Amino acid sequence: MKVIDFGQTNSILNQYISEIRNVEVQNDRLRFRRNIERIGEIMAYEMSKEFKYSVKNIQTPLGIAPVSTPDNNLVISTILRAGLPFHQGFLSYFDGAENAFVSAYRKYKDTLKFDIHIEYIASPRIDDKTLIITDPMLATGGSMELSYQAMLTKGHPAEIHVASIIASQKAIDHIKNVFPEDKTTIWCAAIDPEINEHSYIVPGLGDAGDLAYGEKE
Repeated sequence: MKVIDFGQTNSILNQYISEIRNVEVQNDRLRFRRNIERIGEIMAYEMSKEFKYSVKNIQTPLGIAPVSTPDNNLVISTILRAGLPFHQGFLSYFDGAENAFVSAYRKYKDTLKFDIHIEYIASPRIDDKTLIITDPMLATGGSMELSYQAMLTKGHPAEIHVASIIASQKAIDHIKNVFPEDKTTIWCAAIDPEINEHSYIVPGLGDAGDLAYGEKE
C-alpha cells in the first residue's frame, strides 16, 4: 500500500498546514475553512496524476485538438461534519465527480472511552469506480474504517484513495491493516507521531469540526 506524505516535500501546502495548526490563526474560522479547501485542491491535483488517461479529440473553432484527459469515474466520499471543506476542495477540481456522505461520530461511554457510530449514508453505486474518502483528521482510523464498510453497501470500487490532512502513525498502520492493500493509496499532508489519552492527534491541531463550524454541545 502506497502512503504519500506531503509533509516530506516542500510546497505551498505546508504554509496552509502551518496556519491551520497555529492557535492564533485558528480563531479566523473563515480562513481555517478556506485553508482546508486549499489543501484539498492541492491534494486533488497531485492525486489526478495517478489516474488513467486517454487522448480525446476536441473540436475548437479552428480545428481538432488532441487532449489527454482522465478516464476515472470518481466518487468523492466525506465523513460529516469536519470533512465538508476538505471535500469541497476535491470537488472544486473534480467537478464532474459523484458524491457520497457518511456520518461517523464518537459516542462517549465516559471521558476517555468511546465507540464510533454510523447513522447516515447517502451515496451512489460505487462498483468499479475510483473511491476517494476524505477526512481531515485520522486519529485512530476507526471512523475511516467504518465509513469504508458503510460505503461497501453501495458496491465495490476499482481503487480507493484515503485522503487526510493530519494523520497519526497509529491510524496509518490501522488503515494498512483493514483496507485492501492492492488497491488503496493513502494521501496525507502530515503524519504526526502519536495520539493522547483522549485519542486526539499530538501535536495535531485540535478539533477540526469545531474550528471550522463552531463548538458542539
